[in-house]
Amino acid sequence: MGVTVPGGVLAFDAGNSKTDVALVAADGTVLGMARGGGFEPQVVGADAAIAGLEPLVAAAAAEAGLALGAGPLVQQISACLANADMPIEEERLAAAFEARGWAESVYVTNDTFALLRSGVDEPRGVAVVCGAGINCSGLLPDGRTARFTALGKLTGDWGGGAQLAEEAFYSASRAEDGRGPATALLTAIPAYFGLPSLTAVIEAFHFGELPADRQLEAGPVLFQVAAAGDAVALGVIQQQAEEIVAMALSALRRLELLDEPVTVVLGGGVLTAGHSVLVDRVVQLLASAAPKAVPRVVDVPPVVGAALLGLDHTAADPAAQAQLRSAFAPTPAG
Repeated sequence: MGVTVPGGVLAFDAGNSKTDVALVAADGTVLGMARGGGFEPQVVGADAAIAGLEPLVAAAAAEAGLALGAGPLVQQISACLANADMPIEEERLAAAFEARGWAESVYVTNDTFALLRSGVDEPRGVAVVCGAGINCSGLLPDGRTARFTALGKLTGDWGGGAQLAEEAFYSASRAEDGRGPATALLTAIPAYFGLPSLTAVIEAFHFGELPADRQLEAGPVLFQVAAAGDAVALGVIQQQAEEIVAMALSALRRLELLDEPVTVVLGGGVLTAGHSVLVDRVVQLLASAAPKAVPRVVDVPPVVGAALLGLDHTAADPAAQAQLRSAFAPTPAG
């Protein structure tokens, strides 16, 4: 069987918590979509992780009235994947895709590039994602990139939802026993969990009465307390803003864009949650250090960026990109 969708793109935006797949025609028409769970090749291995995507590919193909067969489904796979942080990881994942035979050509990169491409009209700019963790990428039309290994503190990173929640507990605990300054987090955290004290919350986590993954819920509490003016919570948010901007500036310098008009795309659950106390500070710091940079909080799903990168690789007409974007344009309020 030949290429079922001539010039088509099979786009993947795979994150730690969810995976989106889009089957896109050469003219930018979205033919099928599917969503699944998180993508963790570092846990199950590259081959198993890619094999686990087959039900999503089949579902997207079925929506388009197609079926997986003995040959390629599309011309190009464009896969923007979490945990593809090193070249060797990209190579292994690309080889696993090639073995599935879903496309004639395979392009694999980190999921930050999907965020970046979703927020710019050409493959040029910088993106910072602050979700469960934090990462950044930069891209130029000639293919040059700037990126970070982004394995946490091991590689110099600070921030993201998991660390912000940890900092909330850290600050509250130190306030409770006198090692740190007073903070409203000391009462706000137990109030959120419906327990009488911070000690009771910590005991509930320690003895498994509260599941460990609920510790992440302290992150939104941190933002609520910061928005009310608590100095300790505001200090944590300030550090997060500084880290976001430090990553963006590093990428801009490496791509020689620091003094150029350029879009800095902001995405990920922490940055898109509407916390003005963080986003406003990021905008202020960025304006001071890179006054020509234009920050933009992404307003379309990152899988759009993955598909746009695929269309870039197939040299699709600009009208195809406009068609793709129109399919995901926010609905006007009214």
